[in-house]
Amino acid sequence: MSAPAYWAGIWAEPLAKGGIDLVVHGRDPVDPNTIEYALSFRPPPGLLGTLPKLKAVFSLGAGVDGFLADPDYPRHVPLVRFVDDTLSREMASYVVLHVLLFHRNQRALDAAQHQRIWLQSMLPRRAEGTCVGILGLGEIGTLCALRLRDLGFQVSGWSRTRKTVDGVISFAGAGEFDSFLARSDILICLLPLTPETSGILNAKTFAKLPHGAFLINAARGGHQVERDILEAVDAGQLAGATLDVFETEPLPDSSPLWSHPRITVTPHIAAISDPVASVRMVIEGIRAFERGERPANVVDLARGY
Repeated sequence: MSAPAYWAGIWAEPLAKGGIDLVVHGRDPVDPNTIEYALSFRPPPGLLGTLPKLKAVFSLGAGVDGFLADPDYPRHVPLVRFVDDTLSREMASYVVLHVLLFHRNQRALDAAQHQRIWLQSMLPRRAEGTCVGILGLGEIGTLCALRLRDLGFQVSGWSRTRKTVDGVISFAGAGEFDSFLARSDILICLLPLTPETSGILNAKTFAKLPHGAFLINAARGGHQVERDILEAVDAGQLAGATLDVFETEPLPDSSPLWSHPRITVTPHIAAISDPVASVRMVIEGIRAFERGERPANVVDLARGY
């Protein structure tokens, strides 16, 4: 198996205990003809196409856009994405936290505390009167929807196909996108990044939200047009935003997002893959392939997830 150098300290020992011979790209001598499985998150473009014996590729994260952006990715090789309950729960905690920070006006209360102002007049509207819209109702999106539903919010979700989630209104397809946006006081992006969803968080989308809506993007930086976010916030169409992902990462020092008073920046840490769970997934997946079986969570390369 091949893995990138920056993961070596995490992966080498547990994979060895699982009986896997690990070669670290960028550190160890590599004979391309000996590599049967690859483990990565954003491999160097063209690398995977140079491995003629490759049987499968395992992603270290929930997203696989880093692989599909490579035009030389060997399309006949199965790509397995990482799915873990712990990752989903951590993402749900992040989403709920930032929904509540906005809903309860916590940023304004923080500012009032700094100025020693007793601000009793800024009462939040009831959760039952606040509509939360989630872009993407996969494993993570569904769990976030259930958490927010249980807090009393009116929750809806938009996805490529219709989903059935108890207590959550499902919108599907391009024909229902505008109706979904029109009822989303808080818009949360948890979509996979595909050619169809790239740049979806743009001025046209924001204009269809209720005036003063709030944006949370914990998916991929490629979903957002940062210039449009800044303009929408400055114009008041968006009341603010929480962004965990960016067009360029790390976020450049020169970005105005850092210092905008109504934008919260976090450094792509909404949820971090658990190494123990990831190792288990990889070992189980390799054993399945060796038995001639197809493991769970193999990506449909045409759809991109």
